[in-house]
Amino acid sequence: MTEAQPNVHRRRLGLALRALRKAAPRTGGEDGALNLAEAADMIGLPGQSSLSKIENGKQRVPLNTLPGYFEAYGVTEEAVKSELRALASLASSGKRSNLLNQFKGSIRDPFAEYLHLEELARRSETYSLVVPGLLQHRGYAEAIVRRSRQWQTNREIQSFVDLRIARQQALSRDSPLTLWCILDEAALLRKIGGTDVMRAQLQHLVDVSDEHPNVNLQVLPFDIGAHAGIDGAFILLDFPAGPPVVVVEPMTTALYLEDDSDIGRYETGITHLKSAALDTDASRRFIIDTIKENYA
Repeated sequence: MTEAQPNVHRRRLGLALRALRKAAPRTGGEDGALNLAEAADMIGLPGQSSLSKIENGKQRVPLNTLPGYFEAYGVTEEAVKSELRALASLASSGKRSNLLNQFKGSIRDPFAEYLHLEELARRSETYSLVVPGLLQHRGYAEAIVRRSRQWQTNREIQSFVDLRIARQQALSRDSPLTLWCILDEAALLRKIGGTDVMRAQLQHLVDVSDEHPNVNLQVLPFDIGAHAGIDGAFILLDFPAGPPVVVVEPMTTALYLEDDSDIGRYETGITHLKSAALDTDASRRFIIDTIKENYA
């Protein structure tokens, strides 16, 4: 096996294999999780450091070696085997996504990694203080991109806006992405791009949620007070294969949280936010009333 720089897919495969190891019984019926040395010996790896690198996403796992992991960890369910094979294929593939190829001049790290994850995801749950990219109207998207000041020319701006709109194809593709968005009331009232742009954007939210049964939109009103998302926006991505990933975006980078403890906290957070926010029907009425009261 060759050494590799970690990427998000190898990390996800490593986390899945680590979870299986920790759930597997120890040799000789001893208590506790199967340790690295025992597991490496059972799989036929040269030592525990090699398995440690695999679990940390630093070493590739050839598909033809997976049966050794299945046997060592007692994996018998075909669904679990299929999921791990799919994840190993992603981890070993250097193939770029369609949007990465189409807009390669407009994409900068770390957004390229996020874009690939979004194309692979089957479900996205997010809490946001602005309208997220998958739900943005073009005028709103352009106002956001211009204000970010990351792009210097009109051509660069238009190219990135085109990319943002193209991403929205995920909502209507075969096996469409399920999007569950908790939108802070601030996103409805912050006048990005002016009155006309905001009116078009809020109407777009209503139209998209009406047209796409896979899009669920809830508004979190100001009068809720403190809530589970008070520390900031986040995205929870779920995949057909492998564990979920939480994405948090500070100003200069993107953080990918993959440990079970982190994921569990954000899963609990999104559950609390769904309970605190208006339901989807009430949210629809709230958005329509906001249009009438603020942008007519």
